[in-house]
Amino acid sequence: MKRLLFVSNLFPDTAAPYFGLDNATVLHALAARHGWDIRVLCPRSSLSPGALFGRGLALACRAEDRAFDPRFVAVPYVPKLGGVANHTLMAAALRTPWVVLRKTFPFDVVLASWLFPDGAAAARLAEESGVPCLLITQGSDTHQYLLMPLRRRHILGTIGRSAGVIARSGDLARRLATAGADVAKLHTIYNGVDVTVFRLRDRAEARRQLGLPLDAKMFLFVGNFLEVKNPQLLVRAFARHCAASGGGSSLLIMAGKGPLSAEVAALAASLGVGAHVRLTGPLDSAQIASHMAAADLLCLSSRSEGFPNVILEALACGLPVLSTDVGGISELVTPELGMLVPEGDEPALSAALRACIDRAWDRGMIAATGARHSWAGAAAAYDSLLRSALPAGPGACG
Repeated sequence: MKRLLFVSNLFPDTAAPYFGLDNATVLHALAARHGWDIRVLCPRSSLSPGALFGRGLALACRAEDRAFDPRFVAVPYVPKLGGVANHTLMAAALRTPWVVLRKTFPFDVVLASWLFPDGAAAARLAEESGVPCLLITQGSDTHQYLLMPLRRRHILGTIGRSAGVIARSGDLARRLATAGADVAKLHTIYNGVDVTVFRLRDRAEARRQLGLPLDAKMFLFVGNFLEVKNPQLLVRAFARHCAASGGGSSLLIMAGKGPLSAEVAALAASLGVGAHVRLTGPLDSAQIASHMAAADLLCLSSRSEGFPNVILEALACGLPVLSTDVGGISELVTPELGMLVPEGDEPALSAALRACIDRAWDRGMIAATGARHSWAGAAAAYDSLLRSALPAGPGACG
């Protein structure tokens, strides 16, 4: 059986069950479909004294992740100036749990998500252990960290020592290549979507189940209420749309949580659309799928992205997408599936809300397109790369 060690701070626990959920989902698909035996080291940044010694954290794994025996490890970090030392501090904190695990679980390959400091630390330890290491870039660890000279240097050095990098959008791969990474090591693999949850359903029935008006023009936002997601832009564009169209039956539902939640609610009220904007708080996958089935349009207003998985989920539900044209979104959102507008352009976003809501979309075709991006397909691509990284020779897989 092939043995895989996954290393990343981006992995869920019971207190944060959706944090790094895409990574956990890939691991489950690799285990179930491709026979990988998997363990997880999850470094979490801490300023506590115990972080200096890589002590475990009082975090519990989700029941479904117990087969991976995840260990949550406190690692020290230096705020603001972390590009100088955080990867070294993380490697030092992880070294003892890494060595202990290797004695009972001699893993054949390492997969590390988040290029810095996680990937840099994991690649260093993998090199010491004589095992190959594949990296995953998810978004900000490329398009923000490449702008920081010290982190860029560490990231490019780490890629040079790695067996390859999985980029979750073509845009991320292109940015790394432009920065000087070896193109031959860059592999674009989009995330998948659970097509048993996210699927085409009757819109009227979904609205009845959610208690939503059947005749409303329903816009849906799903994401964290953070500056990078720029939910304020969407609220202002929606208010402009309501003013131009009379508002009436228009409804903007915003699902998620974050530090800007109160500000977004206050903004909607100040613009006179408080009654037309509903903040649901965080929702689980089934609830998100129900809202996608009920909605007319998914709306994203981000300042930057890798490729948000919520787009694939929306498409699998037959829901067209309106988004700012950032990151890798244009790679999959074609005119048949949605519309893109320039980042930060409130008038363009408002006009697009009206254009999209008035258009007759082929929801069946959209759902069929979204369903092609399954987790099974993503896991098969991961499996192929992991196998190619394994050392050749008898007994290489244990």
